[in-house]
Amino acid sequence: MSELPVAAVLDRVVAAVRGGAAVLVAPPGTGKTTLVPPALADGIDGRIVVAEPRRIAARAAARRMAALRGERVGQSVGYSVRGDRKVSAATRVEVVTTGLLVQRLLADPELPGVGAVMIDECHERHLDTDLATAFLVEAREALRPGLGLLAASATADVERFRRILGAEVVSAESPLHPIEVRWVPPDRPPLTMEHVARTVRRAWAETEHDILVFLPGAGEIEQVRRGLAGLPAVALHGRLPAAVQDAALTPAGGRRVILSTAVAESSLTVPGVRVVVDAGLARVPRIDLARGLGSLVTVRASRASAAQRAGRAAREGPGVVYRCWSPADDERRPAQPEPEVRIAELTGFALALACWGRPDGTGLALPDAPPDAALRVARETLRALGAVDERLVVTERGRRIARVGAHPRLARALLDGAPIVGARNAAEVVAVLAEETHPSDDVAAARRLTDRWRPEADRLYRMIENPVERNTGADRAAGIIAGLAYPERIARRRRDGYLMAGGTEAELAAGSPLQGHPWLAIAEADRPAGRVNARIRLAAAIDEDIAREAGAALLSTADEASAAGVDRVERLGAIVLSRRPVAAAPAELAAAARRERLRREGVPWSPLRHRLAFLHRVAGPPWPDVSDAALIDALADGTDLHMALQARLPWPAAKDLDRLAPERLTVPSGSAIRLDYADPEGPVLAVKVQEMFGLPGTPEVGGRPVLLHLLSPAGRPVAVTRDLASFWRTGYTRVRAELRGRYPRHPWPEDPATAPATRRANPRR
Repeated sequence: MSELPVAAVLDRVVAAVRGGAAVLVAPPGTGKTTLVPPALADGIDGRIVVAEPRRIAARAAARRMAALRGERVGQSVGYSVRGDRKVSAATRVEVVTTGLLVQRLLADPELPGVGAVMIDECHERHLDTDLATAFLVEAREALRPGLGLLAASATADVERFRRILGAEVVSAESPLHPIEVRWVPPDRPPLTMEHVARTVRRAWAETEHDILVFLPGAGEIEQVRRGLAGLPAVALHGRLPAAVQDAALTPAGGRRVILSTAVAESSLTVPGVRVVVDAGLARVPRIDLARGLGSLVTVRASRASAAQRAGRAAREGPGVVYRCWSPADDERRPAQPEPEVRIAELTGFALALACWGRPDGTGLALPDAPPDAALRVARETLRALGAVDERLVVTERGRRIARVGAHPRLARALLDGAPIVGARNAAEVVAVLAEETHPSDDVAAARRLTDRWRPEADRLYRMIENPVERNTGADRAAGIIAGLAYPERIARRRRDGYLMAGGTEAELAAGSPLQGHPWLAIAEADRPAGRVNARIRLAAAIDEDIAREAGAALLSTADEASAAGVDRVERLGAIVLSRRPVAAAPAELAAAARRERLRREGVPWSPLRHRLAFLHRVAGPPWPDVSDAALIDALADGTDLHMALQARLPWPAAKDLDRLAPERLTVPSGSAIRLDYADPEGPVLAVKVQEMFGLPGTPEVGGRPVLLHLLSPAGRPVAVTRDLASFWRTGYTRVRAELRGRYPRHPWPEDPATAPATRRANPRR
């Protein structure tokens, strides 16, 4: 392996780490993961811990290093990942996940027996990577000044990590083998999995080696696999059993296509691969803080990720990468992937900070500070779980939750649910909920349809103190555990969807086996762009008794105002469980009920209120404000609306009400016609054309022209005007031509401004 570029800088790396810290920047395929840890072990006393972002990468790196030394894994090179460990007293290099490293630091920050820690692929910026980096820096400063630190990556933000670690930067040469880039964008956007499958077939025809295909998730892997009928294709993603993952990383003896998520992006050498097809997509976490909904969304992969993926093709010789996008699109992509701390749900992150004794992260060498809003929501969740107190100091319960090694919500459900549904049931349901993909949106069905969750269930079972078993049905167990984990997502059916206790509306997918159930405990939901309601992705059917049991912390009873008076309302969060009238409510509560009803429904309008509103609008004081806000307090005491308005009439101006805003207006025909003051623009007079004959101009009220709705003899509108003189000159001619044949017994003079008004038809001849 001495021909690999990293071999030339090993002495510098070891010397820098022995002296404190280093940042190693080396492209994919240069040997940083396989050559550096053994070199550190040869030059530094104590065990060398190598932290990888994924379990599959940790196992593969350990196997590769052991094979180079002619050993079995577990001798001088071993690994420890969640649920699987192969180490011995002779182990000098131990490969772990960053999550496990964080757990060890929280258990004992001195890391006894460890001489140096290497954080591999630090550019990926997972939450655990940021936490491990910050904790290691502080542990070295306060407890272990001789602990060596090394951050390694192909595309790291060098200056950031150099500053955090106080490190020397060591760079290796370029990749050993060249890479040819072939651009194959779709004819028209967006990119489809059918286009990716066609690109794979093209690569199969144009090249001679194994093909590694990068896709965002397991669903897309299955779509592309269906489009590759006849080609030998295998899947590789993080939720596959370890044996299946290992098989995908083992030479098969024949040409093949490996369909992979980002697990193969770094730290892995897939034997036989000299061709990469990159869909250019990545799946990243997102959190809707307002609704408490977390999800994984598909985004364009960064240029750094694309470089990592392309590097997989040049590990064993000259390679080719097919990129399913254009050079122009490549220039618009972000340079680095967005750090998880900026976009992910932070409850587990906040619990780790609290366990470390720095609940707000102040003073820690975090590569990026967590967003205030996301951290605030995470702290509120931890308080609700009892994991921290009001001062954000971690409680003993919080430490128990942290030791479970699962999301704090799931850990809480495991610990609190085990005595209710039995330890084995609780462990198995939590393991199912922790899966990233599910064969059904029904938790109980997902538990039956696959067993890939069993290793995790076995691990979780061992975390339960004094486990007891209960003869609880699978459906009931699924509902209670899901409800304990996410009580604010307990939901009751309403119309065509469900209302969550947190107040969010949600919908099931068409054809879901959960359709029609009156209650659900929702474990996963998201709100896709452009949709009003959340989309339920995983849930368990429950009844009201389970909803009350799992959501007990959200139960409340209060007397509330209603349209009919005062009701005693029982709620589960935003869900109304019952509403009963209170027969004899206290006077204050009755007034509050009337006030609430008036705010919700508005104060009714009457002719007098409209007239006063008109005068207040056109004349101002002393004419009173009669808006809802001005009247609600008086009406809440039970006062009649007419009396409340009369009480507001100003004296002595009240005597001018009928003059300034008359209830009726006398027109030339002698009729006294009611004015309508509801229009904010001014009073409206609806009157027949013949009754206005002889009036040359528009009548006024309150100094403003009345809006005339001129009607036909049958009472139908024929014109609307504030300028009667103009209508007589221009508009009347058209109306006369249209209507005098229809209404021959009514007068239609040529000069209406001087003709006598009438409200009667001419007598029959």
